[in-house]
Amino acid sequence: MTPKGFLGLDGSYVVSAPPIPEAGARRFSWLDALWLVFLVILALLPPRGEWHKQVILVAIGVVQLLEGWLIGRLPKRGPVYVVVLKILLSAILLDHTAEVGINSSYYPIFYLPVVTAALYFGPWMTLLWTAVASAAYCSYLYPALEEYDLTAAGFEDLALRIMFFFMAAMLVNRFAEESRRQTKLYQQLAEQLAETNRQLRQAQAEARRSERLAALGQLSAGLAHEIRNPLGVIKGSAEMLTQKLEGSNELARELAGYISTEVNRLSALVTQFLNFARPLHADLHATNLTALLDRVLKNVGEQWKGKPVQIERAYASALPLIPLDEGLFEQALINLVQNAHEAMEERGGILRVEVARATQNNNEGIVIRLADNGPGIPDAIREEIFNPFVTTKKTGVGLGLSIVSKIIDGHHGSIRVENGPRGGASFMIFVPLEENPEQQPIVAIAAR
Repeated sequence: MTPKGFLGLDGSYVVSAPPIPEAGARRFSWLDALWLVFLVILALLPPRGEWHKQVILVAIGVVQLLEGWLIGRLPKRGPVYVVVLKILLSAILLDHTAEVGINSSYYPIFYLPVVTAALYFGPWMTLLWTAVASAAYCSYLYPALEEYDLTAAGFEDLALRIMFFFMAAMLVNRFAEESRRQTKLYQQLAEQLAETNRQLRQAQAEARRSERLAALGQLSAGLAHEIRNPLGVIKGSAEMLTQKLEGSNELARELAGYISTEVNRLSALVTQFLNFARPLHADLHATNLTALLDRVLKNVGEQWKGKPVQIERAYASALPLIPLDEGLFEQALINLVQNAHEAMEERGGILRVEVARATQNNNEGIVIRLADNGPGIPDAIREEIFNPFVTTKKTGVGLGLSIVSKIIDGHHGSIRVENGPRGGASFMIFVPLEENPEQQPIVAIAAR
């Protein structure tokens, strides 16, 4: 300010806004080098001999370079600290670049905290920080008025500067808000795409498994029929040999008994293969799923001879009836519940059973979660656990979960396994509420 008022305040420029810094530590970039060039140019402009000015410019450069690091370490408070520091340094710079601070030609430095606030805050907070920066700039008006008079032209120039502060703040904030909105939209689209890809991979895996099961079922049926006939001959011959030997040769009679016993075991195994391969059609009726689950849990619990297993139930209220083949679905549930008990055979444990409504691939249905706290399923075979002959048991042929999968497929549902919340395995079964008239052939007997 001079005796002529604010005539020395003509012209203005806007300091280039810094790019939005990345959170966390970042490497020195060409934009940082450009900032340093700008500050060096400001340092070479008048007043050149004012060393306080040079120190302040260095401080502004340090704050600008460390801005991304500080906000990365303090996501909530970091932007506040950065804006406050820039307001303080801008105000101090004005005091050391002119005899009267309000008259300093360096006043556009206040665009720096204004633009920074616009980048990191919403519209209302941007207005608030712009008002604080404007107040810091106008604070030099009070000591100036003790020595000079404020003319109408000077007041208009000051008002224009303040208004440009607010206009620049809102303009930058608008672009920043739009950028944030677009970023959020892209993130949502990316998450939806990832979920779609996951469902596609799951569907492809289920399709491949169904194809393998169909081919294996045909092969198993043919082999089982071919094997059953020779087994019958061997068993009949062993029984006749046992009758003829009677007590004449005790060792031969014992060996013939072994032959008959092993033939019976092989015959039972062949029967399992036939049951695995035999196609049946589901007869769907509206079924109370929770009542069916309670019956399965009770029956398995009464026959269980191992360590105690505690049952936790978490059934959603007002569940609708669901179209099921009650006999087939009960066999699938028995297999899963029995497997859970056997997984906790040595130490006992807790089996948590949850039932709730859910949506999968835009289909309304019911999801059942059976989670135990046993040893779980090794990662190496988790993706193949529903394939035939894959098992974690010391005994058995690994057909149980394959048959369960076919039963669920026949109900147009899905089944998958994950790590349980308490360790162990967690099986999730989804069954749609709407009945599909085109039923898939499925298997009736759950082999173990």
